[in-house]
Amino acid sequence: MGVEGCTKCIKYMLFFFNFIFWLAGGVILGVALWLRHEPQTSNLLELELDGAHAPSTFYVSVHILIAVGAVMMVVGFLGCYGAIQESQCLLGTFFTCLVILFACEVAAGIWGYMHKDTVSSEMVKYYDSVYDKAITQSLVADPEKTKAAGAVLKVFHETLNCCGKGVGTSVMSKLTDAFGITDICPSAGLSIDCHKRIEELFTDKIYLIGIAALVVAVIMIFEMIFSMVLCCGIRNSPVY
Repeated sequence: MGVEGCTKCIKYMLFFFNFIFWLAGGVILGVALWLRHEPQTSNLLELELDGAHAPSTFYVSVHILIAVGAVMMVVGFLGCYGAIQESQCLLGTFFTCLVILFACEVAAGIWGYMHKDTVSSEMVKYYDSVYDKAITQSLVADPEKTKAAGAVLKVFHETLNCCGKGVGTSVMSKLTDAFGITDICPSAGLSIDCHKRIEELFTDKIYLIGIAALVVAVIMIFEMIFSMVLCCGIRNSPVY
């Protein structure tokens, strides 16, 4: 093709980074789909009691991640093809797509940092409301409502292997289970704070999303530089 020397090296480096970018898009898409269907989060986020659903903020982030992964695969393929064909039009389109993606990622990163504790705090509040309903309704002897609230609460406890808001509520829940008033605690993990387990579950996954976004951002910066250098090299090449 037309480019030679350092520009030719840039061409193959851009192809390599685009291939990595395409693979990263596939990895992000796979991770996002796993986060969407992972048993622990799915069990909790699909809960419903008295018409109130579990907070869906986490799923909003995951759906955005799915879209980003799919777009990255398309843009990565476009960049690979544009680099090999030495097409200024394709490289220009690729650069524009990268700028838009990078801007969206920065905006999403800022939003995510500002709301990093929102997902776990919303789920903790939902857990507390379900727990209070289950215990209150069991004490006033409302079997139908107690059964509904207890079923939702037991999903929390069995999924996270915990019980109660802390040691005190764990003991109280164990006593109500022992007397047959409720059936909400699992056989193990009674002293584990459910608040802590909820925070650990979602915080770990938010960090996973953040690390993936940071890696992709670094790759995108290199790709934007290489695509512009290659585009200028093609324009200045005597063959063109």
